[in-house]
Amino acid sequence: MKYTPGQSQRTIYKLIDQLLSAQEDSPIRVLSSLVNFMVDSSDVVVTGGRVWQFDDSADANSYVLRYQYGELESLDLGVRRRIDEMPGTLSLASRATLTTEPMDMGTRGTRVYSLTGVGDPVHSAYGPVPPFAIAFTAHDVTEEFIDTMLVVSSAATTALRNQRAAVRDQALRKDLDSAWRIQRGLVPDHHVAYRDLDIYGVSVPDATVGGDYFDYIQPTEANDRLGVVISDAASKGLPAAVQALFVSGALRMGVSFNSKMSDLVARLNQLIYDTFPNERFVSLFYAEFMSSTTGLVLYVNAGHCPPIHLRAASGTAEYLQPTGGILGIIEDQHFSVENVNLSPGDYLVLYTDGISEALDAAGMPFGEDRLTQIVLSHAGSSPQDIAHAVLDAVTAYSVGAPYTDDRTIVVIRRAPTG
Repeated sequence: MKYTPGQSQRTIYKLIDQLLSAQEDSPIRVLSSLVNFMVDSSDVVVTGGRVWQFDDSADANSYVLRYQYGELESLDLGVRRRIDEMPGTLSLASRATLTTEPMDMGTRGTRVYSLTGVGDPVHSAYGPVPPFAIAFTAHDVTEEFIDTMLVVSSAATTALRNQRAAVRDQALRKDLDSAWRIQRGLVPDHHVAYRDLDIYGVSVPDATVGGDYFDYIQPTEANDRLGVVISDAASKGLPAAVQALFVSGALRMGVSFNSKMSDLVARLNQLIYDTFPNERFVSLFYAEFMSSTTGLVLYVNAGHCPPIHLRAASGTAEYLQPTGGILGIIEDQHFSVENVNLSPGDYLVLYTDGISEALDAAGMPFGEDRLTQIVLSHAGSSPQDIAHAVLDAVTAYSVGAPYTDDRTIVVIRRAPTG
């Protein structure tokens, strides 16, 4: 998997979302699902994987094989490897991933092995080690692959923490009403008009509170631009609501200082990285609509679902792909600023993956193509009508689905001429 903007960003985000949404009742099941995803994904270069669990019982200090899947030499489940037989595990407490040099396996080609630690370090007779280690085989390991393993380690560790926190979360239920009132205070009026733009947004949380967020931002003393943001925290419930509140305040403060968009999002990325060590994964699309006769729009897409630009003149749709990575995963990220022109009658549709990735009863996603067709079929309608048409279609599609997510959509239309 190449850790670059585009399809791979969304594959990474899907993996993160799957891990953090896991309803499995044991760490082994969570990590087994992770291995299956990595091996089966067409975007990932790994060919096989194993899950090892540290056994800290007396005189053990060894890793036990709990699961294996894919193209690799089969070992008996339950086989043990002492830490002194796996010396690399001692480095995993400080380095998330280790890799070997490529090895010639004859008719099976070249293989590279990687070892990734998962979980908060535990004590062994040899020093701190991760409670779980995931070993992958691959034909090749690139710098992008190492970046991916960093994401996997961080997301899987967070998923395991979430399991341990499930009991504690029950005690926090009484605080959700207060959190709901705070989050509802973040949501702006559904409708806003700016010059020749008509904008309508709506957010439907899956639970009492959620991680989706949208806002309209305008500097206090400026009327030459309007900022529109949509964001999605991969965590769930109260942690996601806290992140949404944090992103809202940080972004509004940054805009008030008239920061460059690329610098603004880069600083936001660093703040999330520093502030949320356990819940770091946030996608975000931020656009500024300028008071220009050309309909100029500047935007940064930080690993978010690509907004749909519907061109009224041609009746065609284009997508605004990511210009940088998901926020909070890697510090010191760079984000480029792109631009597009909204001609009279054009639409820009922003949405979260709770819409495009909504599942039906058979587990099939709603998909961007179906979303785009709904937008195209409602060309000429008001932003409000399009937003509700999409939400109604997704609701009908996902009846009986085993899993749901927050759903947010913002539709922007530039008034047609004549």
